Amino acid sequence: MGKETTRATIIREGARLIHKKGFNATGLSDIITAAGVPKGSFYFYFKSKEEFGLAVIDHYAEAITAMIQASVEDAGRPPLHRLSAFMDGFASLFEKMGHTRGCPIGNLMQEMSDLNEAFRNKVGKVYARMAEAITRCLAEAKDSGDITEELDPAQTAQFILDSWEGAIMHMKLVKDNAPLTLCKRMVFDHILKRQS
Repeated sequence: MGKETTRATIIREGARLIHKKGFNATGLSDIITAAGVPKGSFYFYFKSKEEFGLAVIDHYAEAITAMIQASVEDAGRPPLHRLSAFMDGFASLFEKMGHTRGCPIGNLMQEMSDLNEAFRNKVGKVYARMAEAITRCLAEAKDSGDITEELDPAQTAQFILDSWEGAIMHMKLVKDNAPLTLCKRMVFDHILKRQS
């Protein structure tokens, strides 16, 4: 393996394990075994597990950005259709995973925000970018008259994202997509619905 390929393999396999088990429960031995590399290779690319963890957040951010670009930022569809596709895409992914794992950014937000300031800051930036993408989508919907003038796009986007992350946690508890379905219905049938 070349240098970049080895580093990418370590990050990819480590990210998969962290998504399943959490950051603190994933040991260095688990990571190097999954990546098929010796311990020295890990420390060639990362000075510490923390540095590795920050690189994993970037890995998650790239995957989430790709989903946002494919749905929320798809200018070929009306804004609210794009937001719906974003939520449906995640719901479908979670269903394929058996309603386990949840959102990797949400998981790290829960696990690490009180324990590590570098993690909190980096996860916070990813979460903010997600909210910003939804804000832009809602601003377009407001400009096109699809949602009421009274709704503030930024505040509404933050509320939707926070509610969605809570629904994801509940989904993991009940092992069913029902909380996601309910969250989406409340968002579209009540919060975003224009009054006649």
